[in-house]
Amino acid sequence: MSKEKKGKVWKYGDDINTDVIFPGRYTYKLMEPAEMASHAMEDLDPAFAKSVQPGDVIVAGKNFGCGSSREQAAACLKHAGIQAVVAKSFARIYFRNAINLGLAVLQCPEAVEVLKTGDEIEIDLAAGKIVSGSRVFNFFPLPESVLGIVEAGGLIEYTKKKLTSGS
Repeated sequence: MSKEKKGKVWKYGDDINTDVIFPGRYTYKLMEPAEMASHAMEDLDPAFAKSVQPGDVIVAGKNFGCGSSREQAAACLKHAGIQAVVAKSFARIYFRNAINLGLAVLQCPEAVEVLKTGDEIEIDLAAGKIVSGSRVFNFFPLPESVLGIVEAGGLIEYTKKKLTSGS
């Protein structure tokens, strides 16, 4: 996974909860990545799972990922090809689950106010920049350890890499 990400925006509002991101009725029924991805956001945006492209980015308001602590809400977006979620704020457990799974989660209220569905954006995780056309938005760059986890594809892969490299 690259530190720079390009994709199109999917814009949503405030308080997008885990049951909307991944419907609770599938929690113990669907475990395969492709199955989870096929139901991502279906109760909020039925077109999402059929239309999302690898590299796309979700932009949302405050408290993204509130609700339960299920990992599937982060996993389904990652498996659907979402490269990052940019929001005004995140529920803490969602934030942690996303990082653990290698999904970049970025807090950038200024970008959320301006970006719209369909906008093309480029995100530089290391530099802390989001670019859309001539607009540039800054966020705190990811700490090196978090960037390493995201680049590795998740905490498990990051840990394996660290153990085998001896660092």
